[in-house]
Amino acid sequence: MAKIQTDMIHGPLLGKIVMFAIPYAATGILEQLFNSINVFVVGRFASSHALAAVGATTFLVSLVINLFMGVSIGANAVIANYIGRQDRQGVRRAVSTTVALSLMSGVLLMVIGLLVATPLLRLLGTPDDVISDSALYLHIYFLSSPFFMVYNFGAAIFRSKGDTRTPLYILAVAGVINIVVSMVTVIVFQMSVAGVACATLVSNVFSSVVVVVLLRREEGDFRVRLSKVRIYRKELFNILGIGLPAGLQAMVFSFSNIFVQSSINKFGYAAIAGASLCITFDTYCYYVLSAFCATAITFMGQNYGAGQVDRCRRIFRLCFLLGGASIFTANMLFVVFAHPITSIFTTDQHVVHYCVSRIYVALAFQWIATTYEIPAACMRGFGQSLVPALLTIFGTCFIRLAWIFLVLPHWYGYEHLMLCYPISWAITGILVGAVYVLVSRKAYRVVMG
Repeated sequence: MAKIQTDMIHGPLLGKIVMFAIPYAATGILEQLFNSINVFVVGRFASSHALAAVGATTFLVSLVINLFMGVSIGANAVIANYIGRQDRQGVRRAVSTTVALSLMSGVLLMVIGLLVATPLLRLLGTPDDVISDSALYLHIYFLSSPFFMVYNFGAAIFRSKGDTRTPLYILAVAGVINIVVSMVTVIVFQMSVAGVACATLVSNVFSSVVVVVLLRREEGDFRVRLSKVRIYRKELFNILGIGLPAGLQAMVFSFSNIFVQSSINKFGYAAIAGASLCITFDTYCYYVLSAFCATAITFMGQNYGAGQVDRCRRIFRLCFLLGGASIFTANMLFVVFAHPITSIFTTDQHVVHYCVSRIYVALAFQWIATTYEIPAACMRGFGQSLVPALLTIFGTCFIRLAWIFLVLPHWYGYEHLMLCYPISWAITGILVGAVYVLVSRKAYRVVMG
């Protein structure tokens, strides 16, 4: 077998978990930083309406993309499990299947995105003064889908063997390219939202090309030979068995947020732009937690495959404590500096008001998501993905929809709408946490015989 970047099944866990999570978190934060700079460029050098146009697409992009991104989670877990079992043939087949899936997913995502973009924007009640720019942004954005998917699935292959630095380095360079192209197209050529979308396209092309080149140069079982790439049925079913529930969960989660976005749209462009800014900050914090979720999936996958039950229990505890503490710290930083941070991105005080309101009501309690994200990640690590997906769909999606349709009409207001987030997080955490105890005990009994 090719050299494994991090030995996850032997030695102390704390240091290895931290060293795995930091580059992963840095990758997500860096990606969001580049997105934030794009938002800054649009908000400062275009207009608040252009900012709203980009913001109106946020949940729609997530809805379409998340299904396919969930599949990459399945690839990460399956490859990690094969590594733990020292199944070299399984690793080779899973890597080949992952590459093939990335290409198929990317093309399919592009077609779906181009077809549904404008109709869904109209369905959401996107204001007439921003819908044309929003549609233009989405059409260009979805053209980059094949490249986006190749990079993310390729990154999943590297992470499955403990290498979180390579995806970080690729993204760092791609992000710089994104910023440069965005500033040139928006400031110099006055392309507004089209310029930002073109910048995303260029950077995604770059990152996909680099990840393919590096995978072709990998050693042993992780080396990708494009002429021999094919889908293996067993590995496909294993990947989809874990990835599809995770993707459907994220997709339905985004679907519920579309209803939230539709409610936000009723408050006008300032609310749309303000919510969009806050979502940018939300994402910074979530990537901190997401890093420990990815760590839990990978470490749990390898150690469960190796039959290391005691280490699996310690992985859960460490990822839960470290992930929870990290996202809480990030949340509080944005709460304390809400006004100054928001004012960096826009001078429109109406936009600032809506952004800060969301920070105080929703972002301040985002750390509650730890109670279901880490248990769900651990369950996926040992191959149980459907149960946490169904519970999360119920706990987040149905609660938010119930809040919008049953509570909000009688208690109308922007701040009251934002309350759907912490309430849904808390309920979901109780449900998933309780089930994790039961599912993990059963899974460990299977391993221990």
